[in-house]
Amino acid sequence: MRALVTNDDGVHSPGLHALAEVAVDAGLEVVIAAPHEERSGASASLTALQKDSRLIIHESETQVEGVEKVLGVEASPAFIVIAAMAGAFGPEPGLILSGINLGPNTGNAILHSGTVGAALTGATLSCPGIAVSLAAPRPTQFGTAAGVASQVLAWVLEREVSPTLVLNVNVPDVPLDELRGLRHAGLAEFGAVQAELGEIGKGYATITFSHLEVEYEAETDAALVRDGWATITALAAPCEAVDLDVSGLPIGARSRQLREPASADG
Repeated sequence: MRALVTNDDGVHSPGLHALAEVAVDAGLEVVIAAPHEERSGASASLTALQKDSRLIIHESETQVEGVEKVLGVEASPAFIVIAAMAGAFGPEPGLILSGINLGPNTGNAILHSGTVGAALTGATLSCPGIAVSLAAPRPTQFGTAAGVASQVLAWVLEREVSPTLVLNVNVPDVPLDELRGLRHAGLAEFGAVQAELGEIGKGYATITFSHLEVEYEAETDAALVRDGWATITALAAPCEAVDLDVSGLPIGARSRQLREPASADG
């Protein structure tokens, strides 16, 4: 199987190389294509720097044993996944591996994660994925995250998984012998990071982000990672909310029954 290894921290991130080594050790044919610079918080945005409608791709000097080329792409992680599925980096992959992210991707805030966004984008194109994050702002225990990723990857490769499967894995930044184990977890509520508005001037505003000390609900990903567990959460790519009651909307109304909005001056 061919696997795309990508991330949102950039092509020179140590986490990217650690995850690529996991894929190589699992016997996968690996292509590494990641943003040429950090694209954290990119979610599933489809942004790229192009010249004459051409995607800009750099062959990185950084090498990973067992991988022929490491590519730095001037694009967001999700764009890179779409390009890979279209054949931009060779035959299309059968698996997306995203990470190892420098910091956690827990709770509903994964909506904004480029790491998770890459895997979810693959799922919309019928390519399963695993997103892996190491839960510290400046993590050091990449061996622990790699060990967990290896176990999760082995589980996926042993099964005929759904083409839309996405597994979100978070690992505490502790030595492997201090890791309590791997647990399934639900998503914590959004709110671990708070945005604060600062100075407002002519044509600009300053916004800072701070981590909040919050009490997470038991058995959620953020709570378990805090307590020393690695967590795994199955995610679904964006889909129709079939259970939403929209009976009050003017379904079936003809165009003449629909009115234009009133003007601002009444």
